[in-house]
Amino acid sequence: MQKLLVAYFSLTGNTKFVAEKVANQINADLCEVVDKKYKKGRLLYLKGGGASMREKLTEIDVSKSIEEYDFIVIGSPVWAGKISPAIRTFLALNDFSNKKGAFFVTLAGDKTEKTLENMRKTTGFNSIVEELVISKALENKGETEEKIVNWCNLIKKTV
Repeated sequence: MQKLLVAYFSLTGNTKFVAEKVANQINADLCEVVDKKYKKGRLLYLKGGGASMREKLTEIDVSKSIEEYDFIVIGSPVWAGKISPAIRTFLALNDFSNKKGAFFVTLAGDKTEKTLENMRKTTGFNSIVEELVISKALENKGETEEKIVNWCNLIKKTV
């Protein structure tokens, strides 16, 4: 039986909400990626968004190592059309070449293709399940949960 992990970064709670639902649906462990640099303050969105646009790395803490997992779901909010610095750092610090995986992103807008493309390139997963895009997760909980269940059913077929 494969071991599954859901790794995510969340600042507003939207990505955490989706990560917890996904982990519950596919019976996976949760790994929160904590950004030690971009976490609070009035200029957070300016600084974090700028770092995201420039594809900068940051300092992170993680609650689990990916080593013992076969399949990893990675969730990130979209910041300025890109991966959050915390998830970019998580992707850069780990070797995913012998792992299977999937991605999801949460956002308030609708520009995700570059974000997902960047996630695919950065991980180097040997197999990727179709990605999930969730807009305004906490505002549309019913619709969000329906999308998650359908997506997790795809994941279950490949694991």
